[in-house]
Amino acid sequence: MTTITSERRPATFYEALQVQRWDDHRYYHHSRINQTLHLISALSFLTAYVYLFIDPVITAFLGWVVSMVTRQSGHFFFEPLGYDEVNRASNEYKEQIKVGYNLQRKVILLSAWALTPLVVWLSPTLFGIYAPYEGWYGFAHHLSVLWIALGTVAVLLRTTYLCITVEPRHGLVWMTKILTDPFHDVYIYYKAPFYLLKGQLLDPMTDWPEPMRRA
Repeated sequence: MTTITSERRPATFYEALQVQRWDDHRYYHHSRINQTLHLISALSFLTAYVYLFIDPVITAFLGWVVSMVTRQSGHFFFEPLGYDEVNRASNEYKEQIKVGYNLQRKVILLSAWALTPLVVWLSPTLFGIYAPYEGWYGFAHHLSVLWIALGTVAVLLRTTYLCITVEPRHGLVWMTKILTDPFHDVYIYYKAPFYLLKGQLLDPMTDWPEPMRRA
Protein backbone atom coordinates (compact mmCIF):
# COMPACT_ATOMS: atom_id res chain seq x y z
CA MET A 1 0.00 0.00 0.00
CA THR A 2 1.27 3.46 -0.93
CA THR A 3 2.21 5.57 2.06
CA ILE A 4 0.33 8.86 2.05
CA THR A 5 1.42 11.56 4.44
CA SER A 6 -1.66 13.17 5.92
CA GLU A 7 0.24 16.01 7.55
CA ARG A 8 -1.08 18.03 4.62
CA ARG A 9 -4.34 17.97 2.71
CA PRO A 10 -4.13 15.18 0.10
CA ALA A 11 -3.35 16.80 -3.23
CA THR A 12 -5.15 14.37 -5.49
CA PHE A 13 -8.36 12.37 -5.48
CA TYR A 14 -6.33 9.15 -5.30
CA GLU A 15 -4.32 10.36 -2.29
CA ALA A 16 -7.53 11.30 -0.49
CA LEU A 17 -8.91 7.83 -1.27
CA GLN A 18 -5.79 6.17 0.13
CA VAL A 19 -6.02 8.24 3.33
CA GLN A 20 -9.65 7.22 3.87
CA ARG A 21 -8.76 3.57 3.22
CA TRP A 22 -5.83 3.73 5.62
CA ASP A 23 -7.88 5.40 8.34
CA ASP A 24 -10.64 2.82 7.89
CA HIS A 25 -8.18 -0.05 8.27
CA ARG A 26 -6.12 1.26 11.17
CA TYR A 27 -9.07 2.45 13.26
CA TYR A 28 -11.71 -0.22 12.61
CA HIS A 29 -10.07 -3.47 11.49
CA HIS A 30 -7.71 -4.69 14.20
CA SER A 31 -9.41 -8.06 14.69
CA ARG A 32 -8.27 -10.90 12.43
CA ILE A 33 -11.77 -12.37 12.78
CA ASN A 34 -13.23 -9.09 11.57
CA GLN A 35 -10.75 -9.04 8.69
CA THR A 36 -11.67 -12.61 7.75
CA LEU A 37 -15.37 -11.77 7.83
CA HIS A 38 -14.62 -8.76 5.63
CA LEU A 39 -12.88 -11.08 3.18
CA ILE A 40 -15.96 -13.31 3.05
CA SER A 41 -18.15 -10.22 2.72
CA ALA A 42 -16.00 -8.82 -0.07
CA LEU A 43 -16.14 -12.03 -2.09
CA SER A 44 -19.92 -12.11 -1.65
CA PHE A 45 -20.21 -8.48 -2.73
CA LEU A 46 -18.14 -9.12 -5.84
CA THR A 47 -20.44 -12.01 -6.74
CA ALA A 48 -23.43 -9.74 -6.07
CA TYR A 49 -21.97 -7.14 -8.45
CA VAL A 50 -21.98 -9.75 -11.22
CA TYR A 51 -25.52 -10.91 -10.49
CA LEU A 52 -26.79 -7.32 -10.52
CA PHE A 53 -27.04 -7.76 -14.29
CA ILE A 54 -28.50 -11.26 -14.07
CA ASP A 55 -30.84 -11.63 -11.10
CA PRO A 56 -31.56 -8.81 -8.61
CA VAL A 57 -32.86 -11.34 -6.07
CA ILE A 58 -29.48 -13.06 -5.85
CA THR A 59 -27.73 -9.67 -5.79
CA ALA A 60 -29.84 -8.36 -2.91
CA PHE A 61 -29.66 -11.51 -0.80
CA LEU A 62 -25.92 -11.87 -1.30
CA GLY A 63 -25.34 -8.18 -0.65
CA TRP A 64 -27.49 -7.87 2.47
CA VAL A 65 -27.92 -11.32 4.03
CA VAL A 66 -24.42 -12.63 3.39
CA SER A 67 -22.16 -9.63 2.84
CA MET A 68 -23.65 -7.08 5.21
CA VAL A 69 -24.34 -9.55 8.02
CA THR A 70 -20.80 -10.95 7.98
CA ARG A 71 -19.24 -7.50 7.60
CA GLN A 72 -21.19 -5.80 10.37
CA SER A 73 -21.03 -8.73 12.78
CA GLY A 74 -17.26 -8.38 12.58
CA HIS A 75 -17.53 -4.78 13.74
CA PHE A 76 -20.17 -5.33 16.40
CA PHE A 77 -18.92 -8.56 17.98
CA PHE A 78 -15.21 -8.98 17.31
CA GLU A 79 -13.58 -5.58 16.90
CA PRO A 80 -11.98 -4.29 20.15
CA LEU A 81 -13.98 -1.39 21.55
CA GLY A 82 -11.58 -0.29 24.25
CA TYR A 83 -8.74 2.21 24.08
CA ASP A 84 -6.74 1.89 20.87
CA GLU A 85 -3.06 1.80 21.88
CA VAL A 86 -1.84 1.64 18.27
CA ASN A 87 -3.51 4.89 17.28
CA ARG A 88 -3.72 6.39 20.79
CA ALA A 89 -7.46 6.97 20.41
CA SER A 90 -10.54 6.08 22.40
CA ASN A 91 -13.44 4.24 20.80
CA GLU A 92 -15.61 7.31 21.44
CA TYR A 93 -13.19 9.45 19.45
CA LYS A 94 -13.13 6.97 16.57
CA GLU A 95 -16.92 6.83 16.50
CA GLN A 96 -17.04 10.62 16.38
CA ILE A 97 -14.64 11.00 13.44
CA LYS A 98 -15.94 8.05 11.42
CA VAL A 99 -16.37 9.26 7.85
CA GLY A 100 -19.03 6.75 6.88
CA TYR A 101 -21.48 4.83 9.02
CA ASN A 102 -20.36 4.49 12.63
CA LEU A 103 -21.94 1.90 14.92
CA GLN A 104 -24.85 4.15 15.85
CA ARG A 105 -25.68 4.94 12.23
CA LYS A 106 -25.26 1.28 11.32
CA VAL A 107 -27.86 0.31 13.94
CA ILE A 108 -30.33 2.69 12.28
CA LEU A 109 -29.54 1.37 8.81
CA LEU A 110 -29.77 -2.28 9.84
CA SER A 111 -33.01 -1.61 11.70
CA ALA A 112 -34.49 -0.11 8.53
CA TRP A 113 -33.31 -3.17 6.62
CA ALA A 114 -34.89 -5.53 9.16
CA LEU A 115 -38.24 -3.78 8.74
CA THR A 116 -38.32 -4.03 4.94
CA PRO A 117 -40.09 -7.44 4.83
CA LEU A 118 -42.94 -5.83 6.76
CA VAL A 119 -43.13 -3.07 4.13
CA VAL A 120 -43.47 -5.65 1.33
CA TRP A 121 -46.09 -7.56 3.30
CA LEU A 122 -48.14 -4.40 3.93
CA SER A 123 -47.75 -3.18 0.34
CA PRO A 124 -47.60 -6.18 -2.04
CA THR A 125 -47.32 -3.80 -5.02
CA LEU A 126 -44.49 -1.78 -3.49
CA PHE A 127 -46.67 1.31 -3.50
CA GLY A 128 -47.97 0.64 -7.00
CA ILE A 129 -44.62 0.05 -8.68
CA TYR A 130 -45.22 -3.66 -9.36
CA ALA A 131 -48.11 -6.05 -9.67
CA PRO A 132 -48.86 -7.86 -6.39
CA TYR A 133 -46.31 -10.57 -5.77
CA GLU A 134 -47.22 -14.22 -6.14
CA GLY A 135 -45.47 -16.93 -4.17
CA TRP A 136 -42.20 -16.84 -2.32
CA TYR A 137 -40.13 -15.80 -5.33
CA GLY A 138 -42.43 -12.86 -6.03
CA PHE A 139 -42.07 -11.77 -2.42
CA ALA A 140 -38.28 -12.17 -2.64
CA HIS A 141 -38.19 -10.14 -5.86
CA HIS A 142 -40.11 -7.22 -4.36
CA LEU A 143 -37.98 -7.43 -1.23
CA SER A 144 -34.77 -7.47 -3.24
CA VAL A 145 -35.81 -4.32 -5.11
CA LEU A 146 -36.42 -2.62 -1.77
CA TRP A 147 -33.05 -3.80 -0.43
CA ILE A 148 -31.15 -2.53 -3.48
CA ALA A 149 -32.98 0.80 -3.21
CA LEU A 150 -32.16 1.02 0.51
CA GLY A 151 -28.47 0.39 -0.11
CA THR A 152 -28.37 2.95 -2.91
CA VAL A 153 -30.16 5.59 -0.85
CA ALA A 154 -27.88 4.95 2.15
CA VAL A 155 -24.77 5.56 0.05
CA LEU A 156 -26.19 8.62 -1.72
CA LEU A 157 -27.46 10.21 1.50
CA ARG A 158 -24.11 9.88 3.27
CA THR A 159 -22.26 11.07 0.17
CA THR A 160 -24.50 14.13 -0.10
CA TYR A 161 -24.08 14.87 3.61
CA LEU A 162 -20.28 14.76 3.33
CA CYS A 163 -20.32 16.87 0.17
CA ILE A 164 -22.36 19.56 1.95
CA THR A 165 -20.77 19.50 5.41
CA VAL A 166 -17.12 18.98 4.37
CA GLU A 167 -16.55 19.40 0.64
CA PRO A 168 -17.73 17.68 -2.57
CA ARG A 169 -14.47 15.79 -3.08
CA HIS A 170 -14.64 14.32 0.43
CA GLY A 171 -18.06 12.84 -0.24
CA LEU A 172 -17.15 11.54 -3.69
CA VAL A 173 -13.98 9.96 -2.32
CA TRP A 174 -16.01 8.18 0.35
CA MET A 175 -18.53 6.93 -2.22
CA THR A 176 -15.67 5.65 -4.39
CA LYS A 177 -14.17 3.92 -1.37
CA ILE A 178 -17.47 2.22 -0.49
CA LEU A 179 -18.05 0.98 -4.05
CA THR A 180 -14.48 -0.33 -4.38
CA ASP A 181 -14.16 -1.72 -0.84
CA PRO A 182 -14.87 -5.33 -1.95
CA PHE A 183 -11.89 -5.25 -4.32
CA HIS A 184 -9.62 -3.56 -1.78
CA ASP A 185 -10.70 -5.83 1.09
CA VAL A 186 -9.73 -8.92 -0.90
CA TYR A 187 -6.37 -7.30 -1.63
CA ILE A 188 -5.51 -6.44 1.98
CA TYR A 189 -7.30 -9.19 3.95
CA TYR A 190 -6.72 -12.34 1.91
CA LYS A 191 -4.09 -13.47 4.44
CA ALA A 192 -6.32 -12.91 7.48
CA PRO A 193 -7.63 -16.52 7.66
CA PHE A 194 -4.06 -17.83 7.70
CA TYR A 195 -3.12 -15.54 10.60
CA LEU A 196 -6.22 -16.75 12.45
CA LEU A 197 -5.14 -20.37 11.95
CA LYS A 198 -1.79 -19.41 13.49
CA GLY A 199 -3.64 -18.07 16.55
CA GLN A 200 -3.15 -14.35 15.89
CA LEU A 201 -6.37 -12.58 16.92
CA LEU A 202 -5.23 -8.97 16.45
CA ASP A 203 -3.35 -7.40 13.57
CA PRO A 204 -0.14 -5.80 14.96
CA MET A 205 -0.20 -3.38 11.98
CA THR A 206 3.55 -3.78 11.54
CA ASP A 207 3.30 -4.26 7.78
CA TRP A 208 1.45 -0.95 7.30
CA PRO A 209 2.70 2.67 7.37
CA GLU A 210 3.06 4.42 10.69
CA PRO A 211 -0.27 5.87 11.89
CA MET A 212 -0.86 9.14 10.08
CA ARG A 213 -2.46 12.25 11.44
CA ARG A 214 -5.80 12.84 9.77
CA ALA A 215 -5.72 15.03 6.69
